[in-house]
Amino acid sequence: MNQIEFALKVFAALAVVLAATTVCGRLAMMVKQPRVVGEMVAGVLLGPALLGAIAPGVQAQLFPADVKSVLYVLSTIGLTFYMFLVGASLDHGLTGGRNMQRASLLAVSGIVPTFLLGAVVALPFFSSLSPDGSSVWMYMLFVGGALSITAFPMLARILQERGIANTPIGGLTLVAAAIDDAAAWVILAVIIAVGAAGSPVDALDTVAGAAVFALVMLTVGRKLFAKMGERVERDGVLGRDMMALVLFVVLAAGWFTDYIGVFSVFGGFVTGLAMPQSPVVRRELETRLTDLNSILLLPVFFAFTGLNTQIDGFGSGGALWLPLAVIMAAAFAGKYLGCAGVVRAQGFSWRYASAVGGLMNARGLMILIFINIGLAHDMVTPELFAILVLVAIVTTAAAMPIYRASLPDGMDQADVRTGSVDSVPAR
Repeated sequence: MNQIEFALKVFAALAVVLAATTVCGRLAMMVKQPRVVGEMVAGVLLGPALLGAIAPGVQAQLFPADVKSVLYVLSTIGLTFYMFLVGASLDHGLTGGRNMQRASLLAVSGIVPTFLLGAVVALPFFSSLSPDGSSVWMYMLFVGGALSITAFPMLARILQERGIANTPIGGLTLVAAAIDDAAAWVILAVIIAVGAAGSPVDALDTVAGAAVFALVMLTVGRKLFAKMGERVERDGVLGRDMMALVLFVVLAAGWFTDYIGVFSVFGGFVTGLAMPQSPVVRRELETRLTDLNSILLLPVFFAFTGLNTQIDGFGSGGALWLPLAVIMAAAFAGKYLGCAGVVRAQGFSWRYASAVGGLMNARGLMILIFINIGLAHDMVTPELFAILVLVAIVTTAAAMPIYRASLPDGMDQADVRTGSVDSVPAR
């Protein structure tokens, strides 16, 4: 096959992915679900779940192994820039003082119970769901870490759409979700480092390299980017050379963190955190990068995830239904009960506590990134991968119904648009 024929195959695959994710995303929005839920479902439908079942020849023609390799590269680039935008969008003003203390407590209440529950309930299925040669504790760490994630970007979008992103409850939830995700990446980095090195001691170089990278980027890097931000503020636009510099740094950061064994999304996220808190810089980055990334590259990631989702275990014999039910229950209970209980204890009403518990349960794209990194490092079996994909879809789809049931339209803005946490009456 020559280069032109190969390029035609890649273009055809990209066109199918774009069409499927766009249609499913619109359908999701029609039933009042976030677009990402439909895109996640579209990715699964392009895999063995539907297309591979009803037209295996078509799927094999659209997504042969060499095309899948291209999709993997494109999705990795997309994820790196996606996490860069996530880091750049985080409002540092929400991370200070009493709000930070409350958010940290909320984050811990979402991470610890979910992590422990996930690790414990996954233990009985170790022999059937863990890769050959995997240790029990690494398997438990991986499942617990995956379930601990909250979809910070999706949560931010929901709160902005509801008009409560800058209220006490909105800021509290956003910062807690960001802390959850950061903790999950640290857990994953340690697991990958140990898995690649063979022992915790051998992994110290990788962990130390990641720590040094983060320290340098968030100190020296932040100061240098601050100077860039001042120039952009004066000019009112992010020039071509400046944009090229930002893209270069993100790619270099992704390469370095991948090279030391942590994965490129970590480099993208930390680079985003180093970006200046400039409205002009944020606007320019979102304008230049968001559309291509969210419309094309991220759907490629969903498709790649779907192509790796094997559903055989849910068919004859149904061997995966029990572990799915148990892990799903642990994922829901850990986040919802832990987060809702802490929010209620901090002075919010039960309605707001329930709403936060539902939102913090949304794992969205973040858990898919987590488990795909695990798959790339041979830390996940196809069976466990399929289970966690379904957990991602179901928990994300359930977030908005739980939120709306807890806070009907209008009520979410009635008492929390201004004022302190203590001003929110209990109901």
